[in-house]
Amino acid sequence: MGILVGLLVIWAVLAVLGIVIKGLFWLIIVGAVLFVATAAIGFVKREALSRRH
Repeated sequence: MGILVGLLVIWAVLAVLGIVIKGLFWLIIVGAVLFVATAAIGFVKREALSRRH
């Protein structure tokens, strides 16, 4: 679970850097897509683990 939180923080920082540095609009897109993907994977894994018990 710690790795997922770490990845979410990294993706959020990338998105913020993309917003701050105007020439890096693509970084906003990449950071947002990776953030959403990581959050979805974490949510699915958490649901699967909770159903197992």
